Amino acid sequence: MLSTPAAGLLFILAWIYPSYALYFHIGETEKKCFIEEIPDETMVIGKYRTQLWDKQTNSFLPSTPGLGMHVEIKDPDTKIILSRQYGSDGRFTFTSHTPGEHQICLHSNSTKMALFAGGKLRVHLDIQVGEHTNNYPEIAAKDKLTELQLRVRQLLDQVEQIQKEQNYQRYREERFRMTSESTNQRVLWWSIAQTLILIVTGIWQMKHLKSFFEAKKLV
Repeated sequence: MLSTPAAGLLFILAWIYPSYALYFHIGETEKKCFIEEIPDETMVIGKYRTQLWDKQTNSFLPSTPGLGMHVEIKDPDTKIILSRQYGSDGRFTFTSHTPGEHQICLHSNSTKMALFAGGKLRVHLDIQVGEHTNNYPEIAAKDKLTELQLRVRQLLDQVEQIQKEQNYQRYREERFRMTSESTNQRVLWWSIAQTLILIVTGIWQMKHLKSFFEAKKLV
């Protein structure tokens, strides 16, 4: 049994790094993309399964095995790190090498959807990030770990993932600071340019008025 502080820590860690599951509807050849913020050197596992709309039963049924799904993943520099064709159910894995927003896109390029009313496809997607990708029962069986050793292994993995997340937050903070400094510098130079334009315009107006008054012999 874990003590109360340890159990609380596990709860907090699980809350910080949840895996999430969702489903969405797409049409034939339609693409759906998701943005996932991922620290560097972090493993991500995505699992999906598809269902097609059946007009006779008025419900979604498991897709035929021949239905094709294409998965494409881009890193923060829009470089493609994974582009592969899968079946109606699939599992994809990748490791981030650059911290930031990764784009995960899925779409079907199968014409089998046209056989169903409206060609509607429901995709159930489950994305796991960091230590949630580890299969701890399998690790325990393989390495012959006791329950306590397995708990310690989980905590170590979670602490490592938190360190990666902290590094990523520092990276985001640094980029935000650089962007803010760059914006402030541009605003400053624009203010200086506006001031110079006003001064030059004022001098020109004064000279123009002086010439006008002299021409009219008012001065």
